[in-house]
Amino acid sequence: MLDFSTTAQTRKSIREYLPEPLSQAELDAVLKDALRAPSAVNAQPWLVHIVSGEELKRLSDKLVEGFRTGNLAPDFVYDQHAFTGVYEDRMRDSYQRLYDAYGILREDKAGRKSFAEENARFYGAPHAAFFFMPDITDNVFTALDVGMLAQNFMLSLTARGFGSVPQIALIYSPDVVRQELNVPDNYKLVLGMSFGRPKPDSTAKSYIQPRAPQSETVVFHS
Repeated sequence: MLDFSTTAQTRKSIREYLPEPLSQAELDAVLKDALRAPSAVNAQPWLVHIVSGEELKRLSDKLVEGFRTGNLAPDFVYDQHAFTGVYEDRMRDSYQRLYDAYGILREDKAGRKSFAEENARFYGAPHAAFFFMPDITDNVFTALDVGMLAQNFMLSLTARGFGSVPQIALIYSPDVVRQELNVPDNYKLVLGMSFGRPKPDSTAKSYIQPRAPQSETVVFHS
């Protein structure tokens, strides 16, 4: 097990996995850590579905179809075009680093589309987690609680030698996911995440997504 600082500093978004699944004991250990996440008034307003095996393949086929037909209707709007200024700069730099790492040229629109579609194939991971929240008031604080749960989940995976990638792209067909997993309509899909055992030679090891310097994002008062 990694110590916390090493875990936090080395966590990366993994997009290449070995096919071997985690054991039930390994999954339970990760979930035990994740479910200790804080939540307002300890309401624990979340529902997590872990999908593996044949069910993951069936869901993947339906999500790929949604990507190709453009039949996308997420529960929450995430518009990357709304980012401007330094936020847009960071976003564009992130995409450039990602495409460069995987050898996808800027003018290769087909390659970029194919790479984006890999989201719906879970990047070959043996597992996916879907994080839902009940539709309560304006959703902001409930979503914050689910975010802390998802962070715990990712850090626990990293600490144990596993890997994950959080995917906004997996929320674009929430009705498909709810129907396939038998989730009530009043639970909104916040995040999807592929996870498993990283390939030893994963491309994620060859590049780093930088963080803004502390001076740009933290203000001290005294």
